[in-house]
Amino acid sequence: MRALLIVNPRATSTNPLRRDVLARALASEIDLEVVETRYRGHADALAAGAAGDGRDLVITLGGDGTVNEAVNGLVRPANGKRAAGGLPALAAIPGGNANVFTRALGLPADPIDATGHILAAISSKNTSEIGLGLAGDRYFTCSAGLGLDAEVVRAIEGLRATGRKASDALYVWTTLRQYYAATDRRRPALTVERDGHPPVGHVFMGVVSNTAPWTYVGSRPVNPSPLASFRAGLDLFALRQLRTVSTLNVLRQMLSARDIPPNGRHVLSLHDEPELTLRSDRPIAFQVDGEYMGEHECVAFRAVPCALRVVGLNGNGLGNGRGNGSGNGHVATL
Repeated sequence: MRALLIVNPRATSTNPLRRDVLARALASEIDLEVVETRYRGHADALAAGAAGDGRDLVITLGGDGTVNEAVNGLVRPANGKRAAGGLPALAAIPGGNANVFTRALGLPADPIDATGHILAAISSKNTSEIGLGLAGDRYFTCSAGLGLDAEVVRAIEGLRATGRKASDALYVWTTLRQYYAATDRRRPALTVERDGHPPVGHVFMGVVSNTAPWTYVGSRPVNPSPLASFRAGLDLFALRQLRTVSTLNVLRQMLSARDIPPNGRHVLSLHDEPELTLRSDRPIAFQVDGEYMGEHECVAFRAVPCALRVVGLNGNGLGNGRGNGSGNGHVATL
């Protein structure tokens, strides 16, 4: 098996020694080339090159941003013309702060343990096909959003550019600062549009999920769309009010161990949607898989079923959702 290991040397929870150990373990079992990313978008180009070279497997060692770039590099050049079975499979080793994608797959949080799990899956030659989300022309594995969550991502990226290390504490502090001191909590800008349904306006923020949870605070899942699943369509969580009391009530529900979405007069929840659009009456922050994508006024979202083959998916990684066939997972062999 010919594989490419894409390493983000700036990943939060890895170091050179650990990266070397992981690479040696992988190279003992497969024909492996190791490349470190040098700039934003590099993992995208490397994964696209691996697909063009006919490699069997692309492995990432980094956070959700590295995974997102690699996924886009694998899937986007196909433009829907090649099924997932004709593309290299993807294996993701956790190396970032939240590692939402690898946790959604059911992989261990420790990179070494996750590598052992992936090697076992490679040995058994089993992969699984999962659905992706498409936001405009950008694929996402976990979530994309407009509004407050994207503003926080933008602020975090600015802090990291000054040398701050990503951490749960930094995200919590930045979210509170953004909520109380920066975001516009008086003028909702977003409207939710779906075919066959009247538009729903006066929305402050919208998060579109392809799996659950949305993110983590330490080991605790933050779950606005607990039914979201790789085998279903897309789920939407939106807020039509950002007052402190109502927002805290929603946050309490998101942090509770429940299999139902948060409820309330100002909460909008949609499940298993094949497509939807978020339109804004002014430029608004936009994020995809925790990466800031600039300000946008309109983003169309679409579920793309069986778009990607992954290695190491545990059964519990498919989530709780039951779809209408828009994204069911399938098992294949390497």
